Amino acid sequence: MNRRRFLQHAALLSGSALLGGCLSDGHAGQAEAPSKQPIARGPGSKLQAGGWRMPDEAAPHAATWMAFGAQAGIWGKRLLEPARRNLADIARAIAQFEPVRMLVPSDDLALARRLCGDGMQLIAQPLDDIWMRDSGPVFVHDAQGQLAGAGFNFNGWGKKQEYGWDRAAATAVCERAGVSLLKSRLVLEGGALEVDGDGAAIITESCVLNPNRNPGVSKAACEAELQRLLGVAKVIWLPGIAGRDITDGHTDFYARFIRPGVVIASVDSDPSSFDYAVQQRHLAILRQATDAKGRRLQVVTLRGPDQVRPDYDSKSFAAGYVNFYVCNGAVIAPQFGDDDADGNCRDILREQFPEREIVQLNIDAIAGGGGGGIHCVTQQQPA
Repeated sequence: MNRRRFLQHAALLSGSALLGGCLSDGHAGQAEAPSKQPIARGPGSKLQAGGWRMPDEAAPHAATWMAFGAQAGIWGKRLLEPARRNLADIARAIAQFEPVRMLVPSDDLALARRLCGDGMQLIAQPLDDIWMRDSGPVFVHDAQGQLAGAGFNFNGWGKKQEYGWDRAAATAVCERAGVSLLKSRLVLEGGALEVDGDGAAIITESCVLNPNRNPGVSKAACEAELQRLLGVAKVIWLPGIAGRDITDGHTDFYARFIRPGVVIASVDSDPSSFDYAVQQRHLAILRQATDAKGRRLQVVTLRGPDQVRPDYDSKSFAAGYVNFYVCNGAVIAPQFGDDDADGNCRDILREQFPEREIVQLNIDAIAGGGGGGIHCVTQQQPA
């Protein structure tokens, strides 16, 4: 269950985030100048004083946002091309069910078009990496259906990796989507947030309360800000584990809401794993927890594979099935070459999502080289 490794070799960008770049009309090589306004609003939109809510991921989507930003300086020559192919496979799978909008550095537009095909919109934008879940905006809406994007000041998972361009991704996505950006003083990533769309959230302390993101911020202050921006009335805090991977223990590798009142949690079967004890602690917390409506959570467990294919196996290999992505009509999930565990994952997801197609993909290069998964590289824009 290891995840993204601590990238000691990555150079950190100093100063404020750079915006730059340009927006494409969706055709490779045809770019237009970016808007002079840093944030674009939808036609006639007026931001309300509050009432924002982050929907459940299973709610209908207008699109999925992704980032074709793998760079040789981070991924290395051996993993760069396989990771790009994995990313394109994920994008093509999602595009069978809903629109995909992908940020792409200008120099990579032709390559992205060749790998991804013509079934998605490509938008020219400088990037550092591929993790749209973490760097992109968290989409929310109000009671009238007005959409906005919450920006949480991405800082490279606590300044562990180059992040200047990725810090600008939330603004770029909101501008292209035609929605306002809601600003926050919190520093966190989308992978740290798991919500049920009905007032409850699951969050790891090791990530969100980490001094490398939010020094001195209390649980109460964090909860108040998440209530303001995401409509969260109840936070279920999991301890997580800091310093063992680049994310400091993102929630979306530990536990996910299937629907209000039902959580699917990862179980590591290897007692020697650094994650084993903390996952057992998470299970105990979740089984005793109630959601924002006072319902005791039903916890479904999903064990990881006992083995993975050898091609990209590493100490940082992210062999977790819980990092799936729910899109319109489908669940896009990984498979790792362990027939029994892959089949168990498929069967459980079919049981929990009976009206959706279960699509499993080989994402070994992303899991092995970047220590992430399908959920990490996607961000939903609600309908």
